[in-house]
Amino acid sequence: MIILDKPYVSDFLIDTINKYKIPVLKNAHAKSINTINSTNLISDNDAIKSIVNDNELLYTNSENAIGWISKNLEETILPKQIELFKNKEKFRELISKLYPNFYFKKVEFNQLANIDYKTLPKLIVVKPNVGFFSMGVHIIKNKNDWDNAMVSLNSEMESVKDLYPLEVMDAKEFIIESYITGKEYAVDCYFNDTGEPVILNIMEHKFSSTDDVSDRLYFTSTTLIKELKDQVQLFLKKMNDLAGLTNFPLHIEIRIENDMIIPIEGNPMRFGGWCTTADLTYHAFDFNPYEYYFEQKTPDWNSILKAFDDSIYSIIILNNASGYMVDQIKSFNYDKLMSTFEDPLELRKIDHLKYPLFGFLFIKTSKDNLAEMDNILVSNLREFVLTR
Repeated sequence: MIILDKPYVSDFLIDTINKYKIPVLKNAHAKSINTINSTNLISDNDAIKSIVNDNELLYTNSENAIGWISKNLEETILPKQIELFKNKEKFRELISKLYPNFYFKKVEFNQLANIDYKTLPKLIVVKPNVGFFSMGVHIIKNKNDWDNAMVSLNSEMESVKDLYPLEVMDAKEFIIESYITGKEYAVDCYFNDTGEPVILNIMEHKFSSTDDVSDRLYFTSTTLIKELKDQVQLFLKKMNDLAGLTNFPLHIEIRIENDMIIPIEGNPMRFGGWCTTADLTYHAFDFNPYEYYFEQKTPDWNSILKAFDDSIYSIIILNNASGYMVDQIKSFNYDKLMSTFEDPLELRKIDHLKYPLFGFLFIKTSKDNLAEMDNILVSNLREFVLTR
């Protein structure tokens, strides 16, 4: 069963729902999507019964659905398992046996500015204890960074306070933790009915600099999967020895530091945010990750990696980095943007008046044309914005 909610449901997911006749909770958002076959929609009572009594597999496209799960599935283990990942302090406590020297501390937001910076480790990250989409995330390398973060956080949290439910984004509490160096990766996976982790994709989160915390670009390739899948599989097994997850989708972010995987955070009951990175898997490796989860399939990575070349497949998140306020922007030139890439695969437009981004773009890049990825990483997108 799937629970659909704002902010975005991809056509690829809708087509999957219709093709495989996957039941969908009949909530307001699902009813508003007229391309979903109405026979797939089921009531709250039927949904609760199928999950509680029949162990129906559950997936959500959006963490907005967490509120419904917490309210209606209290007699299942799901709310507690979700809390293990949404609450960053609880996640750090869960994995502390694997990383006993990792520093973390939860602080009330209104007490952050009162902390004596000298008492903290030299290199830290400050972020909401329950957060989403890199909002309110600050890398702190020195006292000046700390002071600047304390000034900017108030306006940042004010600007996003009404975009997401409290289960998704809650600025009342922050966590201060050690900054993890090394390359960052995102993993779409699920844990099957025996708790075995099944990797559906591994993506590198590419940054423009060491200070960059944005979500502009993620990419995958056969080379990346070959290099990391065994190491990631072992890490997921160790983590699940502590968490005890079964029939559980997860999008988890990690860094690899001195050949050691250290998790950043996990996003429960879904794959990538905004219904996106799961769809990148289909573009890159030609299998449907939603189908694989619901039918409990495991990708035959050995065959997949032999069948595909070493092209790079990316998702570009067109966040509004232009510096223009929303009411200053008349339109975004998507055609001009698309023309700057070798092989654009799919464009998804988002209303920038509702959310702080213009959309998502999937691209395919050959190994000798990596400059196009570097260029979009450092772009503020002003060249594509028409102002009023």
